[in-house]
Amino acid sequence: MLNNNDIIETIQMLKRENLDIRTVTMGISLLDCAEPDIDKACTRVYDKIARLAQNHVKTGEEIEKRYGIPIINKRISVTPIAMLAASARGSPVKFAAALQKAADTTGVNYIGGYSALVHKGFSAGDRELIESIPEALSETTKVCSSVNIGSTRAGINIDAAALMGRIIKRAAEETAESFCFGAAKIVVFCNAVEDNPFMAGAFHGTGEPDCVINVGVSGPGVVRSAVSKPEMRGADIGTIAETIKRTAFKITRMGQLVGTQAAEALGVPFGIVDLSLAPTPAVGDSVAHILEEMGLEKCGGYGTTAALALLNDAVKKGGVMASSSVGGLSGAFIPVSEDAGMIDAVKSGALSLEKLEAMTAVCSVGLDMIVVPGDIETDIIAAIIADQAAIGMINGKTTAVRIIPAIGKKEGDVLEFGGLFGSGPVMNVNRFSPKRFIERGGRIPAPLQSLKN
Repeated sequence: MLNNNDIIETIQMLKRENLDIRTVTMGISLLDCAEPDIDKACTRVYDKIARLAQNHVKTGEEIEKRYGIPIINKRISVTPIAMLAASARGSPVKFAAALQKAADTTGVNYIGGYSALVHKGFSAGDRELIESIPEALSETTKVCSSVNIGSTRAGINIDAAALMGRIIKRAAEETAESFCFGAAKIVVFCNAVEDNPFMAGAFHGTGEPDCVINVGVSGPGVVRSAVSKPEMRGADIGTIAETIKRTAFKITRMGQLVGTQAAEALGVPFGIVDLSLAPTPAVGDSVAHILEEMGLEKCGGYGTTAALALLNDAVKKGGVMASSSVGGLSGAFIPVSEDAGMIDAVKSGALSLEKLEAMTAVCSVGLDMIVVPGDIETDIIAAIIADQAAIGMINGKTTAVRIIPAIGKKEGDVLEFGGLFGSGPVMNVNRFSPKRFIERGGRIPAPLQSLKN
């Protein structure tokens, strides 16, 4: 039962601390849309999405008005399209066009699932879809792509990592006139989850219901406000953790409310609340600033990884206390271009790509929205992907890479995206070549901890 103090506190979170529902994402299975004739398959894809999601945006807007809760994005995720491309004859880019048309019709911000799962090898449709990603993303505005190249149970597909290095560079080149944004819509995963509501990595897993609602909540500003209160200045680390946990509890309850209301209105099951602290360029909405409120002079200095581990763990514990449906990724994102504190830390020299890699061992995902020089070699991109996959594989967690080669720019320049994507400082990259390692190909075997049966 909410009391007056709870209500007042929630209103303050919404108005002053940038609390919002970052996304309400409808997951839709397209397995029943498979057809040998690609044009018929695309028609079925469009028809199913348009039918199931016709009231998705309207429902989100009604919930916003009813409760005064901002819902920033309404999105759709679909079955990995490579599975449909396996049985259809023709260019997979036609599926991307169908997804774009469905997104325009339903009014959603983004649609994810132009994806392939190749952690143990390539099957029919996988290579064709992956090779088509640069063209598909350059010809669409709302379609997002992801590829899972490793898992704790399967190991790491180095051939897929090498391929994605080339694909990401091509995607940046083909969208060079629009801030290389094609690369910003590609995520390469290890241990990808099936119920992720966040873009660009969302896809609808094969173990999910035919249609489901997943919610992504964001609240870095709320957490920062909680740890910056006067009474917290002399608090020990355990008290900081407890405060973050209690704050995460309140945020998750709001996500649970929105998710259940949306699912009921749309007549589909409610899936999960993903309590990922997803920052924005807005002042006060930064994960880096939370870490600095804990006592770090600058994010990226020594102690950053420990502080981030504390934050991630406390957020997860608070979420689990608040809902039995916490899922997705849940924790803290550290996207450089979308986080004002991270951007400042890079510009000041406190935060390097190597330090970010260390931080990914304890955060929710991995190297996110990292801008690198446009002349970066594709083998280096592949090796960065392999390093991140190794962290995820060994630790049994999800890791990912979203890296943007800034065509025509060098270290120290800035790539401007605008909106929620902010601006990305071009970061220094270690240029010692991993070419011989990547060209060996094959698969890094699964670690010993994969043998759990």
